[in-house]
This record gives sequence, C-alpha cells and structure tokens, in this order.
Amino acid sequence: MTTLADAAPARQRVSAGFVLLVSSLTAIGPLTIDLYLAAFPEITTELRTTAASVQLTITATLAGLALGQLLIGSVSDAFGRRPPLIAALAVYVVASAAIMATPSVEVLAALRFVQGFAASAGMVVSMAIVRDRYEGVAMGKVMARLMLVVGLAPILAPTIGAQLLRLGSWRLMFGVLAGFGVLLLALVLFVLKESLPADRRRTGGTRAALHSYWGLVTDRPFMGLALLSGFYIAALFTYVSSSTFVFQEGFDLNPQEFGFIFGAGSLAITIGSQVNGFLVGRVSAERILTVTVAVGVVLSAALVAVALADGGLVPLVALLVPILGTAGFVFPSVPAIALAANGHRAGSAAALLGSMQFGIGALIAPITGLFGQTALAMAVVMFGVIVTGALLLVGVSRTWRRDTAVRAAAPADLEVPGPALVSAD
Repeated sequence: MTTLADAAPARQRVSAGFVLLVSSLTAIGPLTIDLYLAAFPEITTELRTTAASVQLTITATLAGLALGQLLIGSVSDAFGRRPPLIAALAVYVVASAAIMATPSVEVLAALRFVQGFAASAGMVVSMAIVRDRYEGVAMGKVMARLMLVVGLAPILAPTIGAQLLRLGSWRLMFGVLAGFGVLLLALVLFVLKESLPADRRRTGGTRAALHSYWGLVTDRPFMGLALLSGFYIAALFTYVSSSTFVFQEGFDLNPQEFGFIFGAGSLAITIGSQVNGFLVGRVSAERILTVTVAVGVVLSAALVAVALADGGLVPLVALLVPILGTAGFVFPSVPAIALAANGHRAGSAAALLGSMQFGIGALIAPITGLFGQTALAMAVVMFGVIVTGALLLVGVSRTWRRDTAVRAAAPADLEVPGPALVSAD
C-alpha cells in the first residue's frame, strides 16, 4: 500500500455531473450552518433571547452533524449508500419546514440538531461514494474538485441569507433550505446510482460496526489525522459563530457588508482547495499538510497580535482571509490520506473524520461567547486550536518518518505500507 503521492495515477474518467451531484450533497452541511448567520441579530430580537443563546443553535447543528455522521456512515457500509441518504434527506426537509414555525430559541436549537443530523448524510455518504468509485491520485483530484463546489456554498450562503432578509424574515431562509432538500432528494431518487455492491457491504450488525470503529480509533495515525482535522476546522467554526457579532456589532457593518467579508474568506478556502488539487500527484499530501499547518500557526499568531493592538477592520480581515485559505489545503488532504487505507470501511472512516470535525467544532465554537464575542476572543481561540492541530501533526509526522525509514531499509521485493496508511485491521 502506498501514499496518495506514491500511488500510480488511476486512469478513471471523472464525470462532471457526478462531481456536481456529490458536491451538492456535501454542500448541504455548509449551507445549513451558514445561511442564517446574517440574521442572528434579528433572531435574537424576535425570539427575545440573547446572542449567546442564538450562537448555541450553531452548536446544536454541529452536534447533530457529528452524531449523524457516526451513525449514518456506519449504516451506509452495511446497507449501501442510497437507503440512508434518502431517509435522511426526507427528515431534513421536514425539520427545515418545521423551523419556519418555531416559537422559541429552545425549539429552534432542538430542530437545528435534527436538521444537522439529517444533513450529515449528504456529507459523509458523498465522501464514501467518492472512495467507492476512485482511488489514489484520482480520488485526491475528485476531492479537490468536490471542494471547489463545496467552497461556493459558504461564499453564497451569507450573501443569499442577507438578500432573503430583504424579502422576508429569517424564517424564509429555512423554507429555502427545505426546497434545496427536496431537490437533492429527487436527484438521489432518480439520478444517483448505488456505488457499494452487495458483496462489499459490511455484515455482522452492530458488533461489526463497533469493531470497525474500534479499529479506526486504535489506529494512531488515523486518529491523529482525525483530531488534527477536528481542531483545525474548530478554527473555522469559531470564526463562523463569532464573525456575525464581531463584524456587525463590533464594527457596525450591515448584513450585506458582512456577507461580502464572509464570502471573501470562503473564496480563500475554495482557492486553497483548487491549488491543493493542482499539487496532488506532484507533491505528497503529507508535505502539503505540514507546510499548510505551519503557515496557519504563523498567521493566527499575527491575528492575535493585531487584535491585541486593536488594529482595526482591514488588518483583521487581511489576516483572517489567508488563515481560512489554509483550511482549503487541510480539508482535502486529511481525507485523501486517511481514506486511502480504509476502502473496506470508507463509510465508517469518513463518518469518524466528519464526526471528529463537527464534534470538536461544536465544543469549541461557543467559547468566544463566554468572553463577549470580541475580535480578540475570536483570534485567541482560533490560534489555540490551530496550535493544537500543529502539535498533533508533529506526532503523526513521526509515524510517517518512521514508516519511510522502514520502507527505505526493506528489500526491494518486499512491499511495505506507506506512511500513515497502515490500517489497524
């Protein structure tokens, strides 16, 4: 077994329609999280609650996304990709429609948890489908193309949300999400084919599912990557949950101006993912990850310094945008490395990766609310989680170096697994 960079290029035809469909399925998560960000002040006023309580509705969504990926990813390994995806999208439509009539922030948070749980199916199953159909460099390139479309979702979401506020209340946004869910459900029912043959599905019920997860949890390189990705995405979710208050209340920007700034960060993520896709096959994913995380540490340290000095809006945004851009390199690289060794349990592996990302994000995102939703609080939390990710990467890279040394010392006719891709099973 080899690393992504070492693998022979797979001569597999990549359908643009397929990439668009699985990207749209993945985009349901970012859209669900981001569409209503510009409406936070309005929701706070209408539901007669606090900014911190409204922020907790994002935490509820992230928690739903985390738990849903764990359960639905495992189910998809046992029953195929389509059945759980169809059921989850149906629940998503119902939950989104119900939010339009929510009477309180408590009900909103509960329904957002259900909505996030259902949205997780689109994210985890789409990654598993990509792993079912592609491998090696081809898989890395599909992941990068997928991220291009996914990157458009958070760019468009706050801007669309801000425009929807001109047409109606924040409740209209969830009507739009319900309509998007209906569209995806129709495409899955009539267009998407099953990618996991019956003879490749996991058997053995709950015990086999737990065994699959246990194998992943005890695989140190895999868990190191999963935790790294989780803490790095926590920086993104810290920004997502805090930015609407930092920019609209701290810097007196209106919803439309906030949407443009938020879109700039999302565009940086998209550009990063596409540069990453260009580098796949030319530079190892491990190398890309190492350099990107190091850059993230330097930029986030500078962000803290600017916030401490009260440097103003422009320097703050000038640092936030490239920090978010580094995420565009991290997010495709981690699954490309981690899933390459886990094709036999791609659904469970993708689920655990996603669950760690959104679970850690759900725990960390509300922290800034404890310190008044200031630019400094946002910067400090982002720096802390990125540094944590860097420390985890140091541990994982030791495994890569050790395995590389073993490969170099092995006889030429002896195949030795590549770095970070040794499966525990």
